[in-house]
Amino acid sequence: VQLQASGGGLVQAGGSLRLSCVVSGGSLGSVTLGWFRQGAGKEREFVAAIHRSGGTTYNADSVGGRFTISRDRGKNSVYLQMNSLKPEDAAVYYCAADGNWGAVSSKYEYWGQGTLVTVSS
Repeated sequence: VQLQASGGGLVQAGGSLRLSCVVSGGSLGSVTLGWFRQGAGKEREFVAAIHRSGGTTYNADSVGGRFTISRDRGKNSVYLQMNSLKPEDAAVYYCAADGNWGAVSSKYEYWGQGTLVTVSS
């Protein structure tokens, strides 16, 4: 399974951004898809995940309802809609996939390259 993330950029605080991740070599129906992020000098942290059934999503408390994870099976893609962005949301964002459901980065087997999100105050 290969993942290719895109959509990062510079946005003002309070603004919105949508990240995309194209998945190849596997079906979205067979993997949990997750988004993680790593800020400068920080450890990688969980952001959001969507179950392989597509029926269950889970967000980290740090992003709450500001972020929404979704997927499009026709495009074999997963998205992260980020609204009301804060400077502390600035990080390199990674998409990941695994056959199991969870929020622990070490449990995810497949990773895409990161996409940088910068939030100006």
